[in-house]
Amino acid sequence: MRLLIVEDDILLGDGLATGLRALGLAVDWFVDGREADAALAVVDYDAVLLDLGLPGGDGLGWLRRWRARGLAMPVLILTARDALEQRVAGLDGGADDYLVKPLDIAELAARLRAVRRRVAGRADSLWTHGPLSYRPDARSVQWLDRPVELTTRETTLLELLLANPQRVLPRALIEDKLHAFGREAESNTLEVHVHHLRRKLHPKLVRTVRGVGYALGAVEELG
Repeated sequence: MRLLIVEDDILLGDGLATGLRALGLAVDWFVDGREADAALAVVDYDAVLLDLGLPGGDGLGWLRRWRARGLAMPVLILTARDALEQRVAGLDGGADDYLVKPLDIAELAARLRAVRRRVAGRADSLWTHGPLSYRPDARSVQWLDRPVELTTRETTLLELLLANPQRVLPRALIEDKLHAFGREAESNTLEVHVHHLRRKLHPKLVRTVRGVGYALGAVEELG
């Protein structure tokens, strides 16, 4: 999951970015709307955490512009403004959720999972693919009912494939989801992650589509 944080409070922004990266998310953090707007022009983010009190333009104004441009990613507003009319204005302006500072990382992560489930149309807390079971809330993996230890990046890649079981995911899209700005991977890193998933789970779990990217293997081939 790749997340965009727009927060001008340095202490809070750094704390959010650090805490969410520790949970396995790829996080880009900017302190004003103009930088965030430029990032949204080139990256397909899974969600945005947006402060309302930003320099150079109110966060709600940026949100309305993004929605007017057709950007549909989930947006969670982060603000100290807790009056009812302000919460209503934020939700009516296109936000998917509204959180009042100070924030708890565990609650924030749970709300991010909830909006992602709504967007994906998946309300279940257990994702399965043949003998593979995955719990996105705990980021835990089981194969044939036995726990399997994956690295953070391997888990993120597996979750991305499971969230798109009928799609061939282009290499560039996968790399965008795995790595934030300034943390670009070496050229063969994705192949290494795919190799490890095949070794730890099943050789046919991840299918290579030459010249395009990767897809989840067919269930009938995983027996």
